[in-house]
Amino acid sequence: MTNACHIAFIGLGHMGGPMAANLLKAGHTLTVFDLMPAAVEAAVALGAKAAPNALHAVTEADVVITMLPASQHVEALYLGEGRLIHAVKPGALVLECSTISPEVARAVHAAAKTRGVAMLDAPVSGGTAGATAGTLTFIIGGEAANLERARPLLEAMGKNLFHAGSAGAGQVAKIANNMLLAIHMIGTAEALNLGVANGLDPKVLSDIMRVSSGGNWSLEKYNPWPGVMENVPASRGYEGGFGVDLMLKDLGLAMEAALASKSSTPLGSLSRQLYALHSSQGHGGQDFSSIQQLLKRS
Repeated sequence: MTNACHIAFIGLGHMGGPMAANLLKAGHTLTVFDLMPAAVEAAVALGAKAAPNALHAVTEADVVITMLPASQHVEALYLGEGRLIHAVKPGALVLECSTISPEVARAVHAAAKTRGVAMLDAPVSGGTAGATAGTLTFIIGGEAANLERARPLLEAMGKNLFHAGSAGAGQVAKIANNMLLAIHMIGTAEALNLGVANGLDPKVLSDIMRVSSGGNWSLEKYNPWPGVMENVPASRGYEGGFGVDLMLKDLGLAMEAALASKSSTPLGSLSRQLYALHSSQGHGGQDFSSIQQLLKRS
């Protein structure tokens, strides 16, 4: 798949839209569908062709890429009422890039295999900025041969490709990573809150911890205290970035996986409770670093 190919792209939201745009820039032909007409219009303005529904989008496609909000949407589209997997032509390649439960990913893999369709679950990391810049990280589950087939397309949208393992492994790795992200964001916010409450300057404390044993990604790249770091959501009213409700969804997926595997995740469970509380207070649409505000009030 080194040459331009016909791609059906379904799900043109904050992540899917920029990903589709980068595929168009790379010279591929896209047929697109989204429930939001404005998202479809934006892709069409860049050269994509609009489909009236998802089934029409995939019938002639060599590759199908989906980027949807949650497990239930993916399951309904491919296996439920949508029955999309039955419309994908045998021999095509499916790249399912949503963050969903490993169980649903494996079920779609199995259905694809019975149809003679190649598939990868390939959730992404890097946020909307990475989607726009084409620097996403793809965390991939599925057969290695399918990854090599998909590599040129993934490299048009991302910078780092990791083969995590067999079907569903991409989802497991993604939710494990995001559980850790939630934990160290809360820990960073808690430490900053403690220091400021005891008279420290948050930037000075951040500088100290950044080069000490408390250093971590949230502290160094995505500081949650307003004004400490430029160009992060904390310094623009926690707007943009990765939403609280999206983090809450991923933590729910982590807890489901923990139950299924009888894994002990006490900090992940506590993180989910804190993000659920924060969301219930009206902050679900803010960036997940706004958990700093919950701790400041408590």
